[in-house]
Amino acid sequence: MEKQVAVVILNWNGRKFLEQFLPSVLDHSLEEARIIVADNASTDDSLAWLAVHYPQVEIIVNSKNYGFSQGYNEALKQVDARYYVLLNSDIEVTPGWITPLIRLMESDPQIAACQPKLRSWHDKTSFEYAGGAGGFIDNLGYPFCRGRLFQTLEKDEGQYDDQQEIFWATGACMFVRASLYHEYGGLDNDFFAHMEEIDFCWRLKNAGYKIMYSPESTVYHVGGGTLPKSSSRKTFLNFRNNLILLYKNLPPAEIPRVFILRFVLDIIASLKFLTEGFWKDYWAVFRAYIAFYTSLPTNKIKRSGIPHRKVTGIYSGSLVWAYYIKGKRKFSELHNSNW
Repeated sequence: MEKQVAVVILNWNGRKFLEQFLPSVLDHSLEEARIIVADNASTDDSLAWLAVHYPQVEIIVNSKNYGFSQGYNEALKQVDARYYVLLNSDIEVTPGWITPLIRLMESDPQIAACQPKLRSWHDKTSFEYAGGAGGFIDNLGYPFCRGRLFQTLEKDEGQYDDQQEIFWATGACMFVRASLYHEYGGLDNDFFAHMEEIDFCWRLKNAGYKIMYSPESTVYHVGGGTLPKSSSRKTFLNFRNNLILLYKNLPPAEIPRVFILRFVLDIIASLKFLTEGFWKDYWAVFRAYIAFYTSLPTNKIKRSGIPHRKVTGIYSGSLVWAYYIKGKRKFSELHNSNW
């Protein structure tokens, strides 16, 4: 019987990660899934190395480096499967990592996407920044995870070992129904990279679907493989993309309040970059706003196709206030009736 799960790893000049982590994917996935590497026009020897060492891996070659969002969109047009697994090349998977998540999705047709537990590859006792035990946002659009508030990572002591509906599933290891991926447009090509999975999951939730987390599967993520945390390019993408996803997905009545408050907080963030000597990041915030307003006509069209509604998973308070003023450092310390 043809395999209904396709694990798709997006690669760009990443032979180092493929060499290090692809063996674990093959060891723990081949019985259940096709393994595909989608290459974003790498200029290293990734593809030649793959052809020699892992001929059983399927390869899709994109014509140029489309970035994370469009790179996956272009590749997945060519993949026929019931479920896609978007998997970063810098992830170490564990035995039986696929089965619990597919079982969860098979149990409820309203589950559009889900993720396993993400721990740090560098410190395997701690949650990892990009996903933790499932993603959320606050009412001003700041993303966080169970197990990670801003830069503070929690040790995994079993405190989030409950299956739960979440707001967004990490793009580092996202399981998604292929039919819904295509029906709802996949990742937004214009994001290039960063926060595209939050935007996609919000669109799915606006359409009435659920995003879930399962603790029965664990993977380990290196993180920062393409753009390090100190990159001003990453700062630009995070600020711009966050504004875009808010504009596209918020109910109309929420937009004025959120954008006024976010502008104030983003000015403060830019000044913090300046006082710390990060000139490029300071300017990146302003470039993000210019890029956002320049793209407003396009995003207005995108917004018009989204059914906006009140959804679960948005923290009713301010994460900035809870973290920096009230000193809360753990997800469990946030109290909210809208989880």
